[in-house]
Amino acid sequence: MHLFNLKKSLVFLYICLVGLLAVTTFVEQAYGTDFVERNIYHTIWFCCLWGVIAAIALVALIRRALWRRFPILLFHGSLLVILVGAMITFIGSKKGYVHLLPGATIDSFLESESGRKADLPFTIQLDSFRIAYYPGTEAPADYISYITYSLPGQKNVLLHEQISMNRIFTSQGFRFYQSSFDDDGKGSWLTVNYDPWGTGVTYAGYILLGLSMIWLLFSRSSDFRRLLNHPLLKKGGVFILFIFCLAGNMQAQKKLLPALKRTQADSLAQEQVIYHDRVVPFNTLARDFIQKLTGEASYKGLTPEQVIGGWLLYPEVWRNEPLICIKNTELQHLLNLQTPYARLTDLFDGSVYRLREHWQREQGQQNKLAKAIQETDEKVGLILMLEKGTFIHPLPTDGSVQPLSELEVKAELLYNRIPFSKILFMINLSLGVLSFLLLLHNSLQRNTPSPKAKTISRTAGTIFSVALYLAFIFHLAGYCLRWYIGGRIPLSNGYETMQFMALCILLIACLLHRRFSFILPFGFLLSGFALLVSYLGQMNPQITPLMPVLVSPWLSIHVSLIMMSYALLAFIMLNGILALCLRKKESENNVSGNDAIQDNRIEQLTLVSRLLLYPATFFLGAGIFLGAVWANVSWGRYWAWDPKEVWALITFLVYGVAFHSQSLRIFRKPLFFHIYMILAFLTVLMTYFGVNYVLGGMHSYANA
Repeated sequence: MHLFNLKKSLVFLYICLVGLLAVTTFVEQAYGTDFVERNIYHTIWFCCLWGVIAAIALVALIRRALWRRFPILLFHGSLLVILVGAMITFIGSKKGYVHLLPGATIDSFLESESGRKADLPFTIQLDSFRIAYYPGTEAPADYISYITYSLPGQKNVLLHEQISMNRIFTSQGFRFYQSSFDDDGKGSWLTVNYDPWGTGVTYAGYILLGLSMIWLLFSRSSDFRRLLNHPLLKKGGVFILFIFCLAGNMQAQKKLLPALKRTQADSLAQEQVIYHDRVVPFNTLARDFIQKLTGEASYKGLTPEQVIGGWLLYPEVWRNEPLICIKNTELQHLLNLQTPYARLTDLFDGSVYRLREHWQREQGQQNKLAKAIQETDEKVGLILMLEKGTFIHPLPTDGSVQPLSELEVKAELLYNRIPFSKILFMINLSLGVLSFLLLLHNSLQRNTPSPKAKTISRTAGTIFSVALYLAFIFHLAGYCLRWYIGGRIPLSNGYETMQFMALCILLIACLLHRRFSFILPFGFLLSGFALLVSYLGQMNPQITPLMPVLVSPWLSIHVSLIMMSYALLAFIMLNGILALCLRKKESENNVSGNDAIQDNRIEQLTLVSRLLLYPATFFLGAGIFLGAVWANVSWGRYWAWDPKEVWALITFLVYGVAFHSQSLRIFRKPLFFHIYMILAFLTVLMTYFGVNYVLGGMHSYANA
């Protein structure tokens, strides 16, 4: 086959594969996981599609004599090794489960797909099963099975082992993972995985991939080093003017309400209780209570402690206080409310709960009214729990729970009182919008600036740099406080990952803005949007103990790399928008005397995007494959084809195409390259947001 036809075939199949993966995620949402596994992922034709693409890619590598560029050959070869490992796993692995009961000896397991029994080369017996809890709470910290097993021909030699989350038991090529347990807390369910060769080959591919990425980044002959040393990237950039403004404080309307005195409330704030399965200052509980009810951190100038104290002491007064926020206008109309705030008495007609009728009518519906009824019902439940005395759980007096130190209490009180996300997203977005507009103005001006204008730019640039450093330090302080309070790296949920992404963006901006001036407004804009998403998505983000499966260093590394990759890809996307704006202005003006200046600016933006694409894609690839390692350690399967994994793979495949400018000449055109980078960022948005809100949420390993 001619090389040109080979390339066209590879491109066609590549596009078909990416399209198939994307469509399948929506099919899975409609017909279920079992359907797509049975008809797509676990079929021969799907494996053959991957095999054909791999074979054509291998032939193309040989014909292009890539052994002369060994780092590139090693990178592509590592991907082929990973595919081979996956194929071996698909063909030769066995998956199933065992149900262990105390005292019962097991010498076989049930295969997941066929439901048939398969023999084990040894016997296994459950001694006991235990759920470990976080101290003083009912939140599980770990699930532990204590087992006894005997090897073939050594039945009299009993060996003891324990299996728990992220702690695997391996023997004779069989791996056992803690999966579930019986309702009575006595029996245990273990996932069984037998894959003697596939996992090892796949891991070898991961290692080769990591080595090739490092080689490509640091090799003197690499394209990355060539781009880094390009003359255009060594020139000075554009300085940014800015206006720094901050809104004034709003004075809350005062109203005489029975409540605790401020001194009493401040003292109560430092008392310790158990809330959300951890020990917290009372301020955390009270602030969460008020914010869930009203959407604000205080009420009419009263602190959260004053409100709760007043409600406990004077419930008849506070029942008639409109502090239950109901945003849905339809529900407001049904309850005959004149404002978005309801009193507790508005929701009861004597002893009849007015929401009951609407709840029964809308139950099972997926509309805004049903969601609003559910949210309002939860708020009512919080108030009733407070009145019944079941909402507040003081520390036990028997010493079974370790109280917080004075420093930990002060740290959490400080974290609660300073709205880090709110302050930063308002400041960063304001500075980002203004600076981006000014960047466009300065970049598009065709006359040489006067000495006075240059002086103003230098001064503004210095002030802007200081503001960027201060924003980074302020955000880092809030992030470290959350880390210290929670006792873990804050990377376990959507709120924390967006916080970390904003931190990465600010760090990148601090490191690169002096060399590339446009990085500064991009840093403000992107970090501001990330903080805005976290703020709006979870008004009162709670710090809770981790689920047992999330207590893994692999998870932290996986999320960190992915978020750093997304931050860099976001920079590339905004860089592309700026380049298109410059090109549009150039075509409108069409002034030949300054075309060279404009072309240099566009070429500089293109070079920066190509430069950032290397670490961004490599971080993404490393994050995906380290996530697979985490999944294998936790659940016994490193790839389950759930929507989150599939869209992460799609993102990697889409961005990977942009590196092949020598084969795909269209990527040498700056206009096409920037448009492609802008559109490619849609896959990032789909992976992070679309999967969570459209395709059913996070990873599905636990159900696999």
